[in-house]
Amino acid sequence: MNAKLKRTIWCWLALSPLIVIVLFPFAVMLCTAFKPADEIFVYPARWLPVHWRWENFVEMWDAANFGVALKNSCVISFLSTSLALAVSVPAAYALARFPFTGRGVYRQFLLVTQMLSPILLVVGLFRLAAMIPYGNGNLVDSKLGVIVSYAAFNIAFAVWMLSSYFQTVPRDLEESAWLEGCGRTKAVFKVFLPLAVPAIVVTAIFTFISAWNEFAVVYTLIRSPENKTLTVQVTDMVAGKYTVEWHLVMAATLCATLPVSVVFAWLQRYLVKGLALGAVK
Repeated sequence: MNAKLKRTIWCWLALSPLIVIVLFPFAVMLCTAFKPADEIFVYPARWLPVHWRWENFVEMWDAANFGVALKNSCVISFLSTSLALAVSVPAAYALARFPFTGRGVYRQFLLVTQMLSPILLVVGLFRLAAMIPYGNGNLVDSKLGVIVSYAAFNIAFAVWMLSSYFQTVPRDLEESAWLEGCGRTKAVFKVFLPLAVPAIVVTAIFTFISAWNEFAVVYTLIRSPENKTLTVQVTDMVAGKYTVEWHLVMAATLCATLPVSVVFAWLQRYLVKGLALGAVK
């Protein structure tokens, strides 16, 4: 057994307690999602169901209005992430490349804003959304209001994270492109942004997950069932219920975590590709 294999085994053994702790809630959720209702609170407790009930997912889809909520979560998360990146990438580039008075203080200000929880601002945000006209009413109970709110909450984090990475990209590469006849804008798109792909992908992952999991803002702004996201719909299956159907709740929670896992796995492949591209450049 070579030294590399030994080191790998010891690393996995050291990480195994943490892996068990992280995966334990998901194991409980998976097993409960396939149990009939009369097998959930049996004594002694059983991990695996005696009768596997695949119909739980069909019943959950109707009970939680899961299809509509899934569509709303996808639309809101993707659009808020795109809007946040569209604003953050130019701002982070300017912060990294153009010196100005108070730049260090501004970076610290961006970091301080991350210490504020969105729940502290929901009352003011609701009043602001109620004041802004949109369609036949205002931004309350509209997906646009939630999208803009999520993007606004994530812009500071995205700028702070991207600017730190952008500063590590050598300025000489852009200057070489200028000498070859590229303008500043063309050099940014042809030289700088390909090298910044890893940071942009990582920032997009964090922004998407933050928008997908957010609860306080969407619960405050959204009223109608056709605009609710998965976090609100799953909560409505528990809150205010005299009898909670935990097998359906766990089935809905399991299905709600799958899109985030798929997006993360898909973007992780592009993350590795971006790292290799940056190394070749």
